[in-house]
Amino acid sequence: MGSSGAGHGPERGDRAGAKKTSGRTGRNLPAAVGVGVALGAVVIGSLYFVKASFLAVVLVAVGVGIHEIVKAFGGFGIRVPLPPLLAGMAAMVVGPYWGGTSFLVGAFAVTVMVLLAWRMFQGAEGFVRDATAAVFVAVYPALLAGFVPLLLAPEDGPDRVIVFIAVTVCSDIGGYFAGIFLGKHRMSPLISPKKTWEGFAGSTLACVVGGALLVHFLLQGEYWEGAVVGLAGVVCATLGDLIESVIKRDIGIKDMGTLLPGHGGAMDRLDSLLFTLVPVWLLLTLLVPVA
Repeated sequence: MGSSGAGHGPERGDRAGAKKTSGRTGRNLPAAVGVGVALGAVVIGSLYFVKASFLAVVLVAVGVGIHEIVKAFGGFGIRVPLPPLLAGMAAMVVGPYWGGTSFLVGAFAVTVMVLLAWRMFQGAEGFVRDATAAVFVAVYPALLAGFVPLLLAPEDGPDRVIVFIAVTVCSDIGGYFAGIFLGKHRMSPLISPKKTWEGFAGSTLACVVGGALLVHFLLQGEYWEGAVVGLAGVVCATLGDLIESVIKRDIGIKDMGTLLPGHGGAMDRLDSLLFTLVPVWLLLTLLVPVA
């Protein structure tokens, strides 16, 4: 999928997305807060009105994210077919709500088969490169997003989804403010220069406390169970953010898109959520099973 991010250096991505922003983190905070509140309202409204309607929100968000990745790869000379990816993602996001994990596995396998066949008819040149990239997108974000309906399906599914999203948001908020006021030691200068260990500590505190409270009051679990969920959430959210940064640096862009003012593209918001989703689903299933 191209040469390493080290070969490009951070300068390409910085130049590609240079914009006037406010704050030490380079984020337009008022716009980010406004967009965050609006997205929160959409999420909560869909979850507690007709919970299956939340899947439509996921379809739109992940669909836009896939479009952003395919467009970014295209600028790097990688051809990834969009129609079968969107169709496969829709099957993986909707079907498991009724069909469970078996449907998710089957839908993913069929999506991969269709992607390989689709690319085959476009010729042999670059097949391995393009097919590998297509399968990558079928996993990230499509397959990972397919665990949303598994989390949502139980009777208390909306509360479980809120725990998952809120823990991830706690990581972002805790890291943001701790990084602004205390951040001095960079976590990974070559990947994400603005991330600091102090920010990670703030994310950890926010996630552990937030997870403990949310799991206890929403799912009637033990405080320690929620703390474990929060600890897993902060590790996975941080990894998801860093991996997205590596992808963007490799293809020489700053943000995946400009859809969300103060946030970037859809994938710039989904990165942490996608990596947090599966571990939180697994931990909640094991620690706080549905009554």
